[in-house]
Amino acid sequence: MGAIRQVYYNLFSRIYDHIIRLHSRDRQGSLRRFITDRTRVSAGDRALDLCTGTGAVAVELAERVGKGGLVVGLDFSSGMLEKAKQKSVKLNLAQVCFVQANAARLPFKDSSFRGVTCSHAFYELKGFEREMAVEEVARILEKGGRFCLMEHVLPEKLFLRALFYIRLFFLGSRDVKQFLRNEESIFGKRFKNIAKEMSPTGQSKLIYAEKGENR
Repeated sequence: MGAIRQVYYNLFSRIYDHIIRLHSRDRQGSLRRFITDRTRVSAGDRALDLCTGTGAVAVELAERVGKGGLVVGLDFSSGMLEKAKQKSVKLNLAQVCFVQANAARLPFKDSSFRGVTCSHAFYELKGFEREMAVEEVARILEKGGRFCLMEHVLPEKLFLRALFYIRLFFLGSRDVKQFLRNEESIFGKRFKNIAKEMSPTGQSKLIYAEKGENR
């Protein structure tokens, strides 16, 4: 990830939660529960929240796995991770930690996690980065573990759509429209039992699949 994107996300961390709530129309945290439900992780499991941002999903996962489990929230932005750490400290969640790293080069051993989530962020990776990230997720997932990917529905309101495209301009992700219309294609032969659901708010979609036999 480039230095410009680092600066962008460090600044964006200050308003990130507000923008996500505005775009997804989720003011009650239903999306966090929706995505963590589909991971099928339970008490004592290990889970990874990829591109964790300010840690909202990581915190939800931490409450799900309990004190006997472990959740890692990973992001490349120090500004985002600082906000995430503040949330976990406030909630006294010792079972969650945050790591600064690249989603395309995960610093974990093979088969380390029962479930992996990524919420409203995977589309921001460039094409080759997405492919590498999916390979890495397949590597670090346990056999039968789920990768749950939540993405935006393209905004209908003019103001929100303008904000969306302004972000994409700064991020340099040119193939986003195509990706958001066919997210299932990224799973390829690495995963099986691919499913897709609309979120309770109708503004996001969840695609999830299980790690297959050939990894």
